[in-house]
Parts: sequence; C-alpha cells; structure tokens
Amino acid sequence: MHDEPTEFDQPSCALCRRPSRAPFHDDCRQHLDRALAGLPVLYRQLADALAPGRPGTTTARPATRTAPLPVRLDALDLRARGGIEGIVTSWERDVRELLDLAPPPFRGTVEQQLGGGVAFLRGNLLWIIHEHPAADEFAAEIHHTARQAAAVITGERPERRIGLSCSTCGARLTITLSTPGRRCGCGQQYGFQELRRLDLAARSAA
Repeated sequence: MHDEPTEFDQPSCALCRRPSRAPFHDDCRQHLDRALAGLPVLYRQLADALAPGRPGTTTARPATRTAPLPVRLDALDLRARGGIEGIVTSWERDVRELLDLAPPPFRGTVEQQLGGGVAFLRGNLLWIIHEHPAADEFAAEIHHTARQAAAVITGERPERRIGLSCSTCGARLTITLSTPGRRCGCGQQYGFQELRRLDLAARSAA
C-alpha cells in the first residue's frame, strides 16, 4: 500500500508554499513584484501621515495631560533609516552576498537608498524565486511591510499576528490569518493548511 501524499510531499510554490506543479505561481510572482514596486510610493505617502490627527490615529483622549508628540511614531519609524529602507537593504545585502557581489552602495537619502534597493531586488526577482533558500520569507516580509505601511496611511488596523510552534524543532513562527505558508529556520516547510494545524507558541517565547 502507498500512503496518500501529504502537503509536505507535494511540489510547492517557492513564494507561498502552496501546492504548485511549477516552481512558483506566476500570480505570486506578479503580486510580489507589485508589492516591491509599491514600497517607494508608500514611503512617500507616509510623509503625509506623520502629523498627529491624520488617518490612523485614535480619537480617544489620553488619561494624562502630557502634550502629544509632534509626529506619529509609527509613520516615523517606517520612514526612518532602518524602517522600510532597512528591510529592503537587508534583503539586498543578503542577495548580493549569495551572488558574490559587493555590498549595497550608499545612494544618498533614505528614499534614494530604498529606491535603489527595490530596483535591485526587482531586477533579480526571478533568481531570488528560483535560487534563494528563503524566498518565501522574503515574500512574506515584503508583503507584511507593504500592508503595515498601507495600514498607517489609511488608518486600517493591521492584521493580528499569531505565534505558532514548529512541530519539528519548537521554534516560534509568527503569522497572520492571511499568511499563505512559512518555512522554519530548521528547514521544515508549512503550507497554508499545515500552518493552521500547528500549536500556539508559549507566551514566554514571544
């Protein structure tokens, strides 16, 4: 007798980890490319969300009489060096190391650094999908960053993040309800349904 193939045994998309006959779903590739291309646009739009009282701020009054901050920290964090730019630059650096290329050059302002990093990653997107060992993590972080920035701009509440325990090594895996798939650092891959069968991570692991 032969066991029925499980989700772990089936070929999966390198980006979403759902079953796929091809190395990746072309819709996933296009979606990721659009998310990358949109990061510089979101970065510029965040400038309008810096002032308190813009979309995304609460109308509730604080319990203390402390004067409010002159800027919104959530928008400022994403626009600062190390925010959206830092995420893009870290992935650019990682890809350059794997390709034996020089580190990311200094391009000037945060916006210029972000734009150059996005252009590099989009130019090497097919290589990342086919060859990078963490292509799914790359896609997940880019999509999460884009959603986070959009939520700050529009005032929408971000998706709730849930901690799960890897069934192989016990490491914590953080997902949202829309996360399509995830690979643990130990190498264990989970598709959409497999993720949702995992146990919740202990709070002490947060």
